[in-house]
Amino acid sequence: MTDRLPLEQLLAQGRPAAHPVALTPDGPRDFRDFMLAVSAWAETFRTTTAQRIALYCEDSFEFASALFAAWHSGKCVFLPGDGLPGTLTALAAKVDAFAGDLPKALKPAPATAGTDAPMTWSALNPDAEQLVIFTSGSTGTPEAIGKRLGQLFREAGNLARCFNHALPASAIVLATVSHQHIYGLLFRILWPLASGHAFVSTRLAYPEDMLAAMRSCSAVLVASPAHLKRLPVHLPWSEARPFMLFSSGGPLPVEALHACRTLLGQAPREIFGSSETGGIAWRQRHADDNACWQPLPGVTLEVRDGLLHVSSEHAPDSTWLDARTRARHTPAGIVLEGRTDQIVKIEEKRVSLTAVEALLLATGLVHEVGLVMLERPRTGLGVVIVLSPAGRELLSRQGRQVVNAQLREALAGHLDPVSLPRRWRHVEQLPVNAQGKVTQAALNACFQETFAPPEAVLLQHADGEARLSLMVPAGSDHFAGHFPGQPVLPGVTQLDWAIHYGRRLFDLSAAFMRLEQVKFQQLITPDLPLTLILGHDPARQLLTFRFVSEHGAHASGRIVFGDA
Repeated sequence: MTDRLPLEQLLAQGRPAAHPVALTPDGPRDFRDFMLAVSAWAETFRTTTAQRIALYCEDSFEFASALFAAWHSGKCVFLPGDGLPGTLTALAAKVDAFAGDLPKALKPAPATAGTDAPMTWSALNPDAEQLVIFTSGSTGTPEAIGKRLGQLFREAGNLARCFNHALPASAIVLATVSHQHIYGLLFRILWPLASGHAFVSTRLAYPEDMLAAMRSCSAVLVASPAHLKRLPVHLPWSEARPFMLFSSGGPLPVEALHACRTLLGQAPREIFGSSETGGIAWRQRHADDNACWQPLPGVTLEVRDGLLHVSSEHAPDSTWLDARTRARHTPAGIVLEGRTDQIVKIEEKRVSLTAVEALLLATGLVHEVGLVMLERPRTGLGVVIVLSPAGRELLSRQGRQVVNAQLREALAGHLDPVSLPRRWRHVEQLPVNAQGKVTQAALNACFQETFAPPEAVLLQHADGEARLSLMVPAGSDHFAGHFPGQPVLPGVTQLDWAIHYGRRLFDLSAAFMRLEQVKFQQLITPDLPLTLILGHDPARQLLTFRFVSEHGAHASGRIVFGDA
């Protein structure tokens, strides 16, 4: 176990110069390296009048250095959830400058002669409100939430109190989640810095990355349900199991829990909380699939009239907060029974989205489901589903209309006819953000008819390559105007689809830069079965694509991503 250090004193008190901080692609970084990196960023921040800084960095060591430099320079840091153009456009009116891996952003000052010694630092002010994070947007538009440094630092310290006793000093923190969100920020950056544990600076996007990283250390794996419920059974997990495993960002399905026990050798420590409240409670389901939740250190829980209320050191003050969650208290702990904001009105009829989801899953035809309220062409429920093996088999035998009809029938006895879903989408996996959460914006995008790519069947996804089967039916909007009497699929549409599926299947959050070696060999006509073959080279931020059919190649090329 390592020595805990209050984060407000991290730079003022410091650690030994050779104390390990991070493992980066360029090699290990110790505390002296960290202090020098913070000093370089501080030189930049102290020479700008901008006070509100939007910070986005892919590398966690660089991010942590810039974050503490900004705080010590008196700046308020805004954390965008990603670096996509739409996110940055929405943020531009709220901040004075951008920093990190963004176009036209502030960068650390270059090293010059005589600056090879770290600066001296004072302690940070815990009462300063110097961080703004954003909710995931899983139930609507992301909301900005201001945080005092003391809230964050107390929570990092409480995590250390709760979990450090079980960790060796050599334990290293690995993560599949982004540090741009509160869960990743706390577990991937602040807790390791407070605890003295080193962290891996790159995010582990694929199961193969997780396995390779865990082979070389006593790993603390910080993950989300989105990653844990897709652990390939063919990988040799017994060769590299984590020392400690965490999951947060949403409910962990029972089948994913069982997979963790079998493949990773343990049940994860599940964390329940929110951007507003911070961490609230935790549990570890060793053998009991329904184990109760226990409050984290610094948190008091009460159940009032069936609703969970929280008093926490991680909140802005000691006021009791409504966690917007149904709950009941038992001698063994708290049982959570779903969010209270999962109730919608359709034609003045109240509908529980939780109940609709449970009914669909109970059919055995559905593996996962996402529900969204649609306003056009009429108000109603949209359903995005990932079929189970039984659902896929029914789809192959009798088609999509039969599958959807059976699902509607399962709901008919429980919902008023005006509340029944009328729009359905079948996908290979529910769209998630970097935090592993399914967002309403992504679900809504599945119903944008005019420009939405066709529904595709994922045939293969491994080792940086993916194959999808798709077909564009006659009458699709994609053929409109190209050309009367002889419809063909436009080349720009094919490029859009390659980017769309590339971003869905691979870690391609960077901006589009250019096309290379694009060729259109044959026309794509209506009702032609196609195979789209995608290849991803993460080191070069390169996506290759090929559209092929029984007639041969139709289109191919390379798409390069990166900073504009």
